[in-house]
Amino acid sequence: MSLKKYYEKRDFKNTPEPKGVLQPISQNQRFVIQRHAASRLHYDLRLEINGTLKSWAIPKGPSMNPNDKRLAVRTEDHPLEYLTFYGTIPKGNYGAGNMIIWDTGTFELDITETDKPLSEQLAIGNIKLKFYGKKIVGRFALVRTSAKNDTEQWLLLKKKDNFAISTFYDAETLVPLSETKTKKFKTQLKPGSIIQPMLASTSKEIFNDPNYIYELKWDGYRVISHITNTKVLLQSRNGINYNSKFSQLYDELSTIEHDVILDGEVVLVDKSGVSKFAELQNYPNSKGELRYYVFDMLFLNGHSMLDLKLIERKSLIQDVIGHLNIVQYCDHVEGMGTALYEKAIEVGMEGVMAKEKSSNYVVGSRTEKWLKVKTTQSTDAIICGYTESTNSPELVGSLILGQYENNTLKYIGNCGSGFTDKSRRELQMLLSNYEVSTSVFDKKIPLKGRKAHWTQPILECEVTFSERTKNDLLRNPVLKRIKSEIPELNSDPNTLVVQKKKISPSKDIITIDGLTVPISNLDKIYWSESNLTKYDLIDYYLNVSEYILPHLIDRPQNLHRHPNGIDQESFYQKDNEYLPDWFETISIYSKSSEREINYLLCQNTASLIYMANLGCIEINPWSSRKLSLDYPDYGIIDLDPPNNMNFEKVILVAKVFHQILIDLNIDSFCKVSGSKGIHIYLPMGRTYTYEEVRNFIKLLCHLVEERLPELTTLERTISKRKGKIYLDYLQNRRGHTIASVHSVRPIMKAPVSAPVHWDELDGDLNPRKFLMKGYIKRLEKIGDLFNGLSASDFDMALTLNKLDTTLN
Repeated sequence: MSLKKYYEKRDFKNTPEPKGVLQPISQNQRFVIQRHAASRLHYDLRLEINGTLKSWAIPKGPSMNPNDKRLAVRTEDHPLEYLTFYGTIPKGNYGAGNMIIWDTGTFELDITETDKPLSEQLAIGNIKLKFYGKKIVGRFALVRTSAKNDTEQWLLLKKKDNFAISTFYDAETLVPLSETKTKKFKTQLKPGSIIQPMLASTSKEIFNDPNYIYELKWDGYRVISHITNTKVLLQSRNGINYNSKFSQLYDELSTIEHDVILDGEVVLVDKSGVSKFAELQNYPNSKGELRYYVFDMLFLNGHSMLDLKLIERKSLIQDVIGHLNIVQYCDHVEGMGTALYEKAIEVGMEGVMAKEKSSNYVVGSRTEKWLKVKTTQSTDAIICGYTESTNSPELVGSLILGQYENNTLKYIGNCGSGFTDKSRRELQMLLSNYEVSTSVFDKKIPLKGRKAHWTQPILECEVTFSERTKNDLLRNPVLKRIKSEIPELNSDPNTLVVQKKKISPSKDIITIDGLTVPISNLDKIYWSESNLTKYDLIDYYLNVSEYILPHLIDRPQNLHRHPNGIDQESFYQKDNEYLPDWFETISIYSKSSEREINYLLCQNTASLIYMANLGCIEINPWSSRKLSLDYPDYGIIDLDPPNNMNFEKVILVAKVFHQILIDLNIDSFCKVSGSKGIHIYLPMGRTYTYEEVRNFIKLLCHLVEERLPELTTLERTISKRKGKIYLDYLQNRRGHTIASVHSVRPIMKAPVSAPVHWDELDGDLNPRKFLMKGYIKRLEKIGDLFNGLSASDFDMALTLNKLDTTLN
C-alpha cells in the first residue's frame, strides 16, 4: 500500500491530478472507470482496496460480453481522490490527454466463486467480484496472466449472468462496427440482445431517385422492440429499458404472437398528426397521442433479416403489427422525395428519411445508404456551464456548449433558445448538481458580462442551428433535448455496500449505499446569523437519515427550496423532470393543474441528500403513501399560535388535547414544530380517507375550543382570530404537507421539528429548543419517539360511539 510510484511520475505544479494521501483502510469498495485519451486511447479501471485505488489500463475498454477477454495492464496505485477526477492532463506530463469518468459505482466480492478475502485474491492474481455501476454491472473476474512485476498483464472477464450480453460490445459506442463484427453479430441475433441501431447520415438537399424510398422523419425516441413469447423489451438506442415509461405500448406489443425485433420511433402527435418532441419529453404528463411508427424489422421467428433488402424487410411488417393501434406502420413513397419533403415541411414536420431500397441493415453503423434531410441542422453538444437569466439567478439564461476536437474540449457557443420558464428553472436545478469552480475550457470564453456557472462536462444535449460561423461557432442554436439517457441499474439494492460517511467539503460527488449523489456549493451560507452552511445541512441529514427515512419512504414530497439560504427567496416545487436514473418518482394527477405531477419519493439516504443539495432545508412529505394515496397513515392537529404568544399557553392547549385522547384511548405523538407551535399526530392506519380523518380531527378541535374558548379558535382568517391559538385541522388534506419529524426549519439558528415526550411539556420547553447542531445526540440518547406511529391501530367508529356516550 504505497503512492510512491504515483508521486514519482507526476509534477503536481503542472498537472491538475489530485496529489492525495494514503487513507485509512475502510469497508468502502468503490470503483471508477475513466476514459483516458492519452497518446493511446484506453480505459482505466480503479478499485478501492486498502486505502488506495488499485489500477489497470484496459486498451479496448471493458465488455459485457463473456466471449470477450480484455487485456488489463496493472499500473501504479492511485489516491482515493482519483475516484472523481476528470479533466485534461497538459502536454509534457505523464499520461497527457483528456480524461472523463466513463462509469462509477461500487463492487463486492463474488462469494459464489470464492470465500478468500480481497487482499488474498489480489496477491494470487485472481479476483472474483460483482460490479454495481451504470454501464458495467454483474459478475466479473480479473485474472493475472504474467509474472508479478511492474507491468503485470491481467485479463478482465465478464461472467455469464443476467446482465451479460451475447452481442458485440464496444465502449466506444460511436465507433461503427466492422464487417467482421457485424457478421459475428448476425449469428447471435435474437430478441433480448442489446442492439445498437443502424444510423443515418445527413444530406443537405432533397432529391428524387427511383432507387430510394422516402419516409416522414418522426421526431421522438428511437426504440428497438424485442418480442418473444409475448414478453416485451423496449430498448432505447443507448440500451435503456423503456417498458415502464411507455407501458401502454408495452401492453399492446405483448399481444404479438411472433418472436420479432422491430425498429421504429416512439412519438407523441398532436391533432394534426405532427410529432411534438417537447411534449414527449414530459410524457405521460403531457397532451397528445402516443404512437410507435415501425420502419424496420431485424428478426422474425428464428430468422435474422439483416441480409434482406430494406424493401423486403418492410413488406413483412404489416403482417406482424397490422392488428395494433398505438403501433403503426411507417409508410413510404418510392422515388418522389421532393414532393414528400415539401409536404412534410408544410405541415410542420422536421423533414424526411431517404433510404436505398436494396440496403441491408448494418447494426451500430452510421451509413450513407440512409439519409436524413431536414430544414435545420442539428448536433450533439456537451454542456460545460450556464449563464444566469437576467430575470432571476435561479433561472438558466443560456447553456455554454462545447465539443471535443482532437481530445480537447472546444467552445462552440451559447444556446439561449428553446426554453420555457419551467424548463429554465429545472435546468438550473439539474446543472447545479454538477457545478465546478473554474472553466473547463483552455481559453477564455466571451460571455459579454453575463455571470457564468461552470459544470463538469458530463451532460449532453442536442441543439438545432442554422449554420456555423467562420470561427466554428453555432449560429442561432436552439435546445432540442437534454440527452440524459443512463442505463438503469437492475441489481438488488439490498446487496449494495453501505458507504455512509462524513462528507468532505471539497468533494463534488459522494457515494451513498452505492448510489452516486452530486453535491455542490457546500460552503454556501444558509443561516447567516449562525454561519451555518449547506455543508452543515447535508452533514446533518446524512447523520439522522436512519431516524427520518422511516417517516419519508413511499411518501410524495413537496419540495420547499432555499437554494441561497433562508435570507433569500425560496420557492415550492412539486413537479420534477431532470433526476438521476436511480431516483424513484410517482406520477399523480392534479385536478387544479389538469395534468400529471411527477413527485419525488425519498426512498433512501441518497435521495435525502440529493434533496438537501437542492436547498430543501425542510422536508415535507405527504401523510399517505404511494400504494394508498387516499388513505393517510395519521391525522395531524396543528396548534398555530400568534406571534409572540407565551408558549406556556400552547402547552396548555396541547395538554387538554392529550387528556381528551387519553380518555378516548387514542395513541398520540407530539412534536414541537421548530417554528411557533406544536404538532399532535394520531395514527389512522391507512383505513380512512382524508375527508374522514379531517372531519374527525375537526370534531376534536371543536371539543377543545368549547373547553378553552378564550384561548383557541377554528377561525381560518388571521385578522379574525383575535390573538387566539388556531386549531388547524385543514392540514389533513390530500397533498397538503407539514414539516416532517426530525426536519430542519428555515429559521434562525436552524431549529428542528423534534418529537417530545408528553411529560416534557413544561415551562422549560420552547418550539425552537432543539437545534440542528447537536440534535443527533438527543436522538442517539432517547431514540425516535415517533417510532410507533405507524404500528398503532385506530377504530374510528368505536371512538365516535365512545365520544357520543361521553358527551351525552
